[in-house]
Amino acid sequence: MSVSELQTKGRWRVVVALFGPAFVASVAYIDPGNFATNFAAGSGHGYQLVWVIVMANVMAIVVQYLSSKIGLATGRSLPELCRDHFPRKTNAVLWLQAEVVAMATDLAEFIGAAVGLYLIFGIPLLPAGIITAVVAFAILALEQRGYRKFELAIIAMLAFVGAGFVYVFFAAGHQDYRALIAGLVPDLGGHGAAALTVGIVGATVMPHVVYLHSALQRNRIRADSSADRQVLLRYNKWDCIIGLGLAGVVNLAMLCIAAGLFHSAGMTDVSDLNEVHAQLGAMVGGGAALAFAIALMASGLSSASVGTHAGQIVMAGFMNWRMPLLLRRAITMAPALVILAIGVNPSEALVVSQIVLSFGIPFALVPLLLLTRRRSIMGDMVNRLGTTIAMLVITVVITGLNLYLLYDVGAGFVG
Repeated sequence: MSVSELQTKGRWRVVVALFGPAFVASVAYIDPGNFATNFAAGSGHGYQLVWVIVMANVMAIVVQYLSSKIGLATGRSLPELCRDHFPRKTNAVLWLQAEVVAMATDLAEFIGAAVGLYLIFGIPLLPAGIITAVVAFAILALEQRGYRKFELAIIAMLAFVGAGFVYVFFAAGHQDYRALIAGLVPDLGGHGAAALTVGIVGATVMPHVVYLHSALQRNRIRADSSADRQVLLRYNKWDCIIGLGLAGVVNLAMLCIAAGLFHSAGMTDVSDLNEVHAQLGAMVGGGAALAFAIALMASGLSSASVGTHAGQIVMAGFMNWRMPLLLRRAITMAPALVILAIGVNPSEALVVSQIVLSFGIPFALVPLLLLTRRRSIMGDMVNRLGTTIAMLVITVVITGLNLYLLYDVGAGFVG
């Protein structure tokens, strides 16, 4: 269906048809890694790192908007465009680091879903991880029946996560809104704040979903004219603002719950997801604990499905290789299942995985910046100068945070 045909059916039909890709992408922005980093930040530092969540979310909106825009402009995914315009050796490096990032992503998703299943049903972590893989394949299979069914399934799980945290936020009671506002002022003081800052950014601006979002725009609504392309671009902008904005609100709610409940009570080391669940049950009630567990499970299951889809796009795009989905999933999820099997602390593994993800972000952002500024590629959707500058600042900030983390860890090791 074309944009013109769709517009004859009314404004709301256009909204329903064109909204969706950013909501799928936003699932990766509230995956289980966010749970671990946000609760660790809130319990350990109170409202001090509110500015990091706000900054990361604003960066996420800009990045995902450009990712989806390049898909609209070209009809190709970002990895495919990298293969077309960069040397083969460059693509090989981009692909290899993307695979490492995929494994770190799977680590967060599988651990989170497994912990959620354990908290709700008492299923041991390893079998719960295997169940997560099966459910992820089932959700992904919906795409074979049309992209809309897959999107709606992911959006439904996103709604579970959001509803869970809305309930917990209000059930938890008092928030110090003055301290919350003060937390908007950048501050990296305090032990571990730098690592958590990078972890939050890594858990928010996800490399694999930068690649994925460009592909989600393919084969959706046809644009027959320049005016149609501008309509798609305008709706795409609001799709990103609303979808990713809601994910940002959920992330902020996580930190505020931890700050208001745990940090204010002197419980500054509550970051383990099992302990968060137990303390919510003790301090707020069983309903809040159950809502947290359901949100965690839904987050892990939905993000695992999105991660599988992204992995296929990365390999096919950069290297023009195709691998059976089952084999690919077995390779990337193996580290996560090993972690579950040997009993490594799930929450610590989640935080570490987000730091690894953050180091992969520049490898996605630099190609996106270089390609979206080229009129020969983007046509009338080429970046404006202000957009290019904003993207350059985002790339520099994230890279700078990574360098700061290396310095902070190195200084701590020497000391």
